[in-house]
Amino acid sequence: MSSENLPQSPAPHGQKPRVAVVFGGRSSEHGVSVVTAGAVLRAIDRSKYDVLPIGITREGRWALTADDPERMAITDRQVPDVADLAESPEGGVVLPVDPSSREVVYNEPGSVPKVLGDVDVVFPVLHGPYGEDGTIQGLLDLSGTPYVGCGVLSSAVGQDKEYMKRIFTSFGLKVGPYLVVRPREWEQSAPDADGGSRRDATRRRIADFVGEHGWPLFVKPARAGSSFGITKIDSFDGLDEAMETARSFDPKVIIEAGIVGREIECGVLEFEDGPRASVPAEIPPVQSHDFYDFEAKYIDSASGIVPAPLTDEETAEVQRLAVEAFEAVACEGIVRADFFLTEDGEFVINEINTLPGFTPISMYPRMWQESGVSYPELVDRLLQAALRRPTGLR
Repeated sequence: MSSENLPQSPAPHGQKPRVAVVFGGRSSEHGVSVVTAGAVLRAIDRSKYDVLPIGITREGRWALTADDPERMAITDRQVPDVADLAESPEGGVVLPVDPSSREVVYNEPGSVPKVLGDVDVVFPVLHGPYGEDGTIQGLLDLSGTPYVGCGVLSSAVGQDKEYMKRIFTSFGLKVGPYLVVRPREWEQSAPDADGGSRRDATRRRIADFVGEHGWPLFVKPARAGSSFGITKIDSFDGLDEAMETARSFDPKVIIEAGIVGREIECGVLEFEDGPRASVPAEIPPVQSHDFYDFEAKYIDSASGIVPAPLTDEETAEVQRLAVEAFEAVACEGIVRADFFLTEDGEFVINEINTLPGFTPISMYPRMWQESGVSYPELVDRLLQAALRRPTGLR
């Protein structure tokens, strides 16, 4: 039988499906991922599923961790770390790469490898690069292991703000003005076609962009999340510092024009009959922050308005557009779509998140709670959707 589209191999009769919750990771969103994992572990129905928590350290080691959600919370404004949860400072978990086996093994230096048993489905709660960007999805596809959420292509596109916007535009979804600065376009040593500095040429391109769209600008890492590395600037005085801040997270930078409008979010969830949209939420201006950044989202617990105070027509329109964005990028399972509602009543899509914030205070679970889907049911639906899907090309 071809391994290109392997059918699911459900757990033996009478045995609960085993879920590997994989979290942490090498990205700047490591701590947020650990907090998310704590919420997921707390919500999984243990009468329906067996659970295996696997943490990835900031250095990339796959560690067997304690199944202890209480240790995965933000404490004294500090996010948790996989290194503090690992059962051992050296032991490593090895996932299968053979589609005929789903056996997970634990290796401890100087000890005989320990078989941890089969895994039926993986719930990757890895935010940002090396997890949310298609990398772990590709690994799991190679091994024929089902997993929650989007596949390789949609995860990669959902992580890269440039190509995300290009795809939205090709599907007729309106996006705001932006420009991309690639690594060689900002490096001092790289000459342009006329022998001058590419950085100077890029500055001129940004000046032309400002001349057309005005201030402020938002300078962002092209492939980061949780609002890490974003700077709002109102003049060229802050450009170089903003670029270096963004480039400390990602060598590719995207610069977006400021849009005057209300920030509206909408969740999309895969049901048996296809994707459906939640009630939308609104992110009001945060008085203590320049914009809705990491501190506002996770540390200071800035809250949105659920449901958003929209007309019935506006609600229906943003729900329609959220599902269109989900379909445009060929998403699966879960997406949060973020929009601006401009002063002339038009929705402009800013981005999607293929693994949106999933902590107890995050907007995605709150929107679905208001839509009649509790947090434990949300987790269960995502696992069931993953278990229904075939592995391989689909």
